[in-house]
Amino acid sequence: MSNRFRLGGDLDVNRLGFGAMRLPSKDGMGGPARDPEAGRAVLRRAVELGVDHIDTADFYVSHGGAVRANTLIREALYPYPSNLVIATKVGPVIRPDGLHHGTPADMRGFVEANLDGLGVERLDLVYLRIGAMAPPHGESLAERFEALAALREEGLIRHLGLSNVDTGHLAEARAIAPVAAVQNHAGQRDEADFLAACQESGIAFVPFFPVGGGRELDDERLAKVAARHRATVPQIGLAWLLASSPMALAIPGTGSLSHLEDNMAAAAITLTDDDLADLS
Repeated sequence: MSNRFRLGGDLDVNRLGFGAMRLPSKDGMGGPARDPEAGRAVLRRAVELGVDHIDTADFYVSHGGAVRANTLIREALYPYPSNLVIATKVGPVIRPDGLHHGTPADMRGFVEANLDGLGVERLDLVYLRIGAMAPPHGESLAERFEALAALREEGLIRHLGLSNVDTGHLAEARAIAPVAAVQNHAGQRDEADFLAACQESGIAFVPFFPVGGGRELDDERLAKVAARHRATVPQIGLAWLLASSPMALAIPGTGSLSHLEDNMAAAAITLTDDDLADLS
């Protein structure tokens, strides 16, 4: 199975990328700020290790907005390598009273904030994220996705994606514009259906929280395979995700250089038929 994937049919990326959510804060969105220089160092090392797909968002910020993922990416990597693909998400708004979601009229402002923060004229991939940690079943995304499709027609976006959606949302969006990728919580109940739909249509499946914070994996099974490969349990979790489908991309995130290097080493692990049988 290839370790490369062509996002949207034309953006060739390593299937093991990097998620930027934990760069501003170890606690994720809105938590205590991390040292920005440490975040910049992680980003530079990620690219050195072969990362050419970074997943971010304008709302990935520390408490009070002092440290922002997009700013760190621009400061660490601009001018960007010609092969670097930066994906971002729009939809959520962090306010003092919690997480809110934008309207169709808000989409242009969201996109422009990402353009400004990253210092680019066009965004490679923009996901429309709806709901919180589970898809809002039965909620239409059509008007919001139509607004993003219009911005794509203007040339501000190259490819469109969806995040935190169900298969009904995917069908609704695809009737409006092409969908290059879907990013859902790892281990979501309809993950198998999504994977099948993505494989059939050439859509990337990019689960967030691929290990640790997401998919509920059996540690005993993972530990058995990890011992066989002299690897860590999270490394086997990442290798298993990549082995699940040629459409599966992983974007593990960290603010630690050592953790980054451990994650990237998972790309070199080839699971055998016996490994996969033990994990199934």
